[in-house]
Amino acid sequence: MAKQLLGKEVTASLNERIKAQVAGLQEKGIQPTLGIIRVGENPSDLSYERGATKRCETLGVACEKIVLPEDVSQEELLKVIDDVNKNDKIHGVLLFRPLPKHLNQAVIENALDPAKDVDCMTDGSMSGVFTGKKIGFPPCTPQACMEILDFYNIDCTGKKATVIGRSLVVGKPAAMMLIKKNATVTVCHTRTVDMPSVTREADIIIVAAGRAGVVGAEYVRPGQIIIDVGINMNEEGKLCGDVDFAAVEPIVDAITPVPGGVGSVTTSVLVGHVVEAAARMSE
Repeated sequence: MAKQLLGKEVTASLNERIKAQVAGLQEKGIQPTLGIIRVGENPSDLSYERGATKRCETLGVACEKIVLPEDVSQEELLKVIDDVNKNDKIHGVLLFRPLPKHLNQAVIENALDPAKDVDCMTDGSMSGVFTGKKIGFPPCTPQACMEILDFYNIDCTGKKATVIGRSLVVGKPAAMMLIKKNATVTVCHTRTVDMPSVTREADIIIVAAGRAGVVGAEYVRPGQIIIDVGINMNEEGKLCGDVDFAAVEPIVDAITPVPGGVGSVTTSVLVGHVVEAAARMSE
């Protein structure tokens, strides 16, 4: 039976660290603040907003919401972003995406100051991930994967790591972050030939395929560590990951469950980025 790498334990440790940072900033008269920009009333946006707001409150971070109508013009939205960029009291910004189709998402995303980009929305932040420079912040989900590896003392140095998925949201940033941890990284994707033979060679696998249960027993071997980023709904209406947990868990050494794994860490990572942004601005 594999060890379950539970997100709640990682989150608890991360939250204590964030609280201490917040207290230190407040002693200097700085109140870390997240600005949320939401266009419309998308249910998934509202759900994430509630979670982020609650986590902010728990950790002593203020939250300012800017809600715009679904038919907001590009000029109006860009004006809001410009105002937020100039507002010294807002340290990090979360803009819900995808935006309505009448808006040019690429232009709007890159209008945000990378220093306030706490979920790697801008090209500047992404360049920071790839160059290792402190430009913006990495995406919260792959950062949550790294927090799990760190918390459970999983040393990546010299290990073979495979990332399944090549998106800019998870796959590519996760690969760069594993390289920073001195792993030797392979990235698999939909055009990879005989993927199971590749993944069986890995010591660590991060799965961000975007398909429920796609990684089965034939993909793994004993001794491996599996980080499952996937969030899907199965035929029974239950949350599940990209890994067939029932088939894989008896084989590998350690695995993150879904739910209760990576997703539960992500919101604290977001809040942590806001606090770090506030700290950088105070330097």
